[in-house]
Amino acid sequence: MPLPPLASIRVFEAAARHANFTKAAEELGMTQAAVSYQVKLLEEVMGMPVFLRQNRQVTLTRAGRRLAGPTTEAFDLLRAAYAAPDDDMTLTISTLVTLASNWLAPRIGRFQMAHPKIAVRLSTEAHSVDFRSEEFDVAIRYGDGQWPGLRTHEVMPVAFTPMVSPGLMAEYGPLQGPEDLMRLPFIDPEDPNIAIWLDEADIGRRPAKADAKMMIGAQTGEAAAAVAGHGVALLNPAFFRTELETGRLIQPFDQVSRDGKSYWLVYPESRRRNPKIVAFRKWLLAEAAADA
Repeated sequence: MPLPPLASIRVFEAAARHANFTKAAEELGMTQAAVSYQVKLLEEVMGMPVFLRQNRQVTLTRAGRRLAGPTTEAFDLLRAAYAAPDDDMTLTISTLVTLASNWLAPRIGRFQMAHPKIAVRLSTEAHSVDFRSEEFDVAIRYGDGQWPGLRTHEVMPVAFTPMVSPGLMAEYGPLQGPEDLMRLPFIDPEDPNIAIWLDEADIGRRPAKADAKMMIGAQTGEAAAAVAGHGVALLNPAFFRTELETGRLIQPFDQVSRDGKSYWLVYPESRRRNPKIVAFRKWLLAEAAADA
């Protein structure tokens, strides 16, 4: 004998467990009429009643009781099989090294306190991860937010301003205006963001090119070089508040410039309803808004 339609079996299991068509309908997101129809269809296929309907109440028949136990047991196995395994409660995040170490890592404990069942694994990737071939749930990327197939949420704009060490400031004397920066060595004089900042400050000159250019790349490295007194670094104030508050770095001027790009939270469109991703997205955007 072929199995009855799976939809009818599913409805029967819920109705038998609740002994109530209305509660079964609420659990399954159906109308009571739809539940009654599926039960009737099951009875027609089985050729016997599975419920007795009396005074708006339903009770299992002898045949219904015989079917209810194995059916519920089978659905319990399915529920266990499709439940989120332990590794699905680990949120894997790919992000940029400076954002990870100087902004996200000091805050991520608050997320884990709010969501103790979700473990977090941070990874700093120099490349844009491919979600189809790499095992990451979400990423934080730098760019314009245009990545086909990915859901994107702006976290914060990219910002930068010159910073120097107290020792370098003392060596080159007080800086009366942005023009005075031209007397100081720049750690990376070919950084394109220097031109943006100087143009907004109405400075037509550019820093002299160094004989031996430092190829550091990440802001964490440039900040370390700046703290050591090797030159001016163009840094994001949001990432180096501790250094500024403790006086290890000085921001000589209030002007903070942007290059029109931002840091974005991204993940595949198909994962937009994943509970751990939804939780992280809400927390991350709230943290960024509070920080701003």
